Amino acid sequence: MTANFQTVEWDEALIQDCRELVRLALREDLGDAGDVTSLAVVGAERRGKAAVVSRQRGVLAGGRVATIVLEEAGADASWQPTLDDGDTLEPGSVVGTLEGAARDLLRCERVTLNLMSRLCGVATLTRRYVEAVGPSRAAVYDTRKTTPGWRRLEKHAVHCGGGHNHRTGLFDAVMIKDNHLALADQAGMTPAEAVRRAREQQPGRVIEVEVDSLDQLSGVLPAGPDIVLLDNMTLDQLREAVAVRNAGAPGVVLEASGGVRLDTIGAIATTGVDRISVGALTHSAIGLDLGLDWL
Repeated sequence: MTANFQTVEWDEALIQDCRELVRLALREDLGDAGDVTSLAVVGAERRGKAAVVSRQRGVLAGGRVATIVLEEAGADASWQPTLDDGDTLEPGSVVGTLEGAARDLLRCERVTLNLMSRLCGVATLTRRYVEAVGPSRAAVYDTRKTTPGWRRLEKHAVHCGGGHNHRTGLFDAVMIKDNHLALADQAGMTPAEAVRRAREQQPGRVIEVEVDSLDQLSGVLPAGPDIVLLDNMTLDQLREAVAVRNAGAPGVVLEASGGVRLDTIGAIATTGVDRISVGALTHSAIGLDLGLDWL
């Protein structure tokens, strides 16, 4: 069993999630009356062209969202991208252009910008964390701390920023966390026994277990988990955990987690852990400033 999770690509499942979000966003923005301002002041015959432009440095993610917005809105307009997801943005970078009926461009403007801004923000913050790791081999992973309904989209944005995707949901990997272990302990089951039971009950799936002490680590390694999550350990504890793993179970992947920040991830990476999971990639990202400039 490898300790790899599925990378969230721009696939059919992600597209369907995006369509559902777009439908909701259009409904809340347009209501039953539509864009009453454009209906009042912009002639139905007017056509135009506008560019989506970045106002700040960042990383592009969600460039294909614009096409979905136009389709779901039934807009008489088209999207022509000029950059790809993962590309670096500078102030003034043109992400792509919209062309068509002026009313439709205005009707779709805010939904398009909101979605793209959010995803670019996640990709941009991820890139900063990846760069902060420095020359170490530690990989940066996301978590399930995502915006409800946005999980695949935000995980795709993490991928665009150079990060790695952890499990998508509760369905695709076993992750035995502190609350599971507390319940197992009440039933007389040790963490190692919980790992073995998970292997029996969920064959073929990645098995990860959380520990918060070196004693717990030593206890679970003989059970053969694929990954051990080292929760909220100090730098010295992380280094010792790596030494314990190397001596007794070199094939087990070690993942550091808990309170990881931009100013601490570099030091964590030097301890020798294989992965660092960062909830902030998605729960603390700020949208990138994008605008629509009429041409």
